[in-house]
Amino acid sequence: MAEPLPHPDPTLSKIMFGSDYNPEQWPASMWAEDMRLMAETGVSLVSVGIFSWASVEPRPGAYDFGWFDQVMDNLAEAGIGASVATMTASPPPWLSHLHPEILPMRPDGTRLWPGARQHYCPSSPVYRDHAGRLVEEVARRYAGHPALLIWHIGNEYGCHTRQCFCDVSAEDFRRWLRERYGEIGELNRAWSTTFWSQRYDDWAEIVPPRTTPTFANPAQLLDFARFSDDAILACYLAERDIIRRHSPDVPVTTNFTGLVHKPIDSYRWAAEQDVVSLDSYPDPYDPRAHVDAAFGYDLIRSARSGQPWLLMEQAPSAVNWRERNAPKPPGGMRLWSWQAVAQGADAVMFFQWRQAAGGAEKFHSAMVPHGGTGTRTHREVRALGAEFAGVAELAGTRVRADVALLHDWDNWRAVEGDAHPGVLDLLETHRAHYEPLFDAHVTCDVVPPTADLSAYRMVVVPNLYLMSAEVADRLTRYVADGGCLVVSFFSGIVDECERVHLGGYPAPLREALGLRVDEFWPLPMGGTVGLDLAGARHSATVWSEWVEEEGARVVAAFTEGELAGRPAITRHEYGAGVAWYLATRPEAAAMRKLLDLARADAGVLPVLPDLPGDVQAVERHGAEHSYLFLLNHGGEPATVTLPAPGVDLLGDGSQYVDEVVLAPRAVAVMRRGSAA
Repeated sequence: MAEPLPHPDPTLSKIMFGSDYNPEQWPASMWAEDMRLMAETGVSLVSVGIFSWASVEPRPGAYDFGWFDQVMDNLAEAGIGASVATMTASPPPWLSHLHPEILPMRPDGTRLWPGARQHYCPSSPVYRDHAGRLVEEVARRYAGHPALLIWHIGNEYGCHTRQCFCDVSAEDFRRWLRERYGEIGELNRAWSTTFWSQRYDDWAEIVPPRTTPTFANPAQLLDFARFSDDAILACYLAERDIIRRHSPDVPVTTNFTGLVHKPIDSYRWAAEQDVVSLDSYPDPYDPRAHVDAAFGYDLIRSARSGQPWLLMEQAPSAVNWRERNAPKPPGGMRLWSWQAVAQGADAVMFFQWRQAAGGAEKFHSAMVPHGGTGTRTHREVRALGAEFAGVAELAGTRVRADVALLHDWDNWRAVEGDAHPGVLDLLETHRAHYEPLFDAHVTCDVVPPTADLSAYRMVVVPNLYLMSAEVADRLTRYVADGGCLVVSFFSGIVDECERVHLGGYPAPLREALGLRVDEFWPLPMGGTVGLDLAGARHSATVWSEWVEEEGARVVAAFTEGELAGRPAITRHEYGAGVAWYLATRPEAAAMRKLLDLARADAGVLPVLPDLPGDVQAVERHGAEHSYLFLLNHGGEPATVTLPAPGVDLLGDGSQYVDEVVLAPRAVAVMRRGSAA
């Protein structure tokens, strides 16, 4: 995991509350009303300037910051902090008109044109030069402004332009490859170019993996994904470094888009920020959307070793970009906001303050809807702001976990590649392993395989197909030193260059797992296979394998098909620890049973025992107190008995209680006596 860097302390004095604020969309005569309403709503932080490039630089080099000066002064006078953006997320039309070479290109050669946002090639020196000039102006002008609380670099990097295949990117890719491999012979070895006569003799022969007649080279695809991530990161770093030169004492962040975003390696990016931020848009039509949200929150918290993070964007109600855009039901926005805080957020913010009257996001909800302050949404937003104003003591407290689930961006890019034994969806795989832990009320970190795992009682490894020898050694040592490891099928198959580990699958983990996989037997799409687990019949999906035991004990066997009677799940005692292996995907009930068995091995306990199934329990720890969050995601009332009395911070705060009754979508935050 990324270690916190020796840069400005991002600790906040309270749970911040606010939104994106885009005053340029409205007449200046409305700005005073904005400040009044924000004060009444409890707003303490707003993101400003995200899409302001064309407004502050309407012509090349002709800057007009007067209106933005007024906005910043208004915020300072109102006592509202500003997350000041570098304004580079959407280039103005004049830039692509004068320099069409900055426009990105798809693999098939299609140019992407202006008219939306993020229409730039990340490798373009022209784009970076113009962006850098703007950031210099912004940083110089606002570095000492009293409203400035945090710098917001770019916005949602990689959301729309994830990779570019133009000639500018091609040259940058070749530069990146030369730096990575040094000699072209090393590249040929890493890319296995003797296959299909792909051997390169000159760097100039290499192009991005544009549209090909059939399967592209998987190592080339993986390297291009790494390069594309680096190219986007270089844009962020260039702007961040300008900001730090002018404003070294103010923290910097950028908002990750989506709960987990494949083009951007959040672990690598987190190391380059002072505090991480996330945009979260769960679907109200999905009754289990809170589980996916929980996974994303656990990952983003883990990206900075448990440091509190910022929920930079969410919708007060409906979004505008799904096929059917459901509003959040009464209480839903409050519940999901508190869920983020329970899982480590120290800020809850929305997109956006006023609902736009025009443009592509005019039907995206906002804190002040089209209908104004008399609407249900605004009333709920105000009530939530008042709640957060009363719980400043939560800021800076941290979540602890005994279980880690491993996620790796290189593996994600590789395991979902072409020409594999079967199609795998890694996020679906993660959910299948994470959800039983969530339902068992077990707190889980989501960490990279390179993290220090020694403090975790149990480590879950879902489909870690790409595994370096170093990672395999770390996992083997983890088990030998007393850890409990749970590994799912198709793990430990290739190295970081997509070359198979020879010697029987999964070669680098065979000793710890006590088995050998001879063949993959993926199930047909939608197919199932019978499973006998602890004397009970279950079904399994997705995958099966021909497993030969080499010391492992069979815990479950296949009951039908060509593998009937053969091992499906094994348990192997190795050194001082235990390694479990799943050669298939058990159905939900069986996966829960299996992970409960593994948790018993590891001594992992839930946050609270005997909780109603739809209640989520998370604990944050401070120097003097711990805080228990109880969130009812179900449709029925739930009663929770506490092991020790606590004070409900969202109640009158005057009485200790030992039982909490939660209405549907209700929340309780209990202050407990000791942080131990």
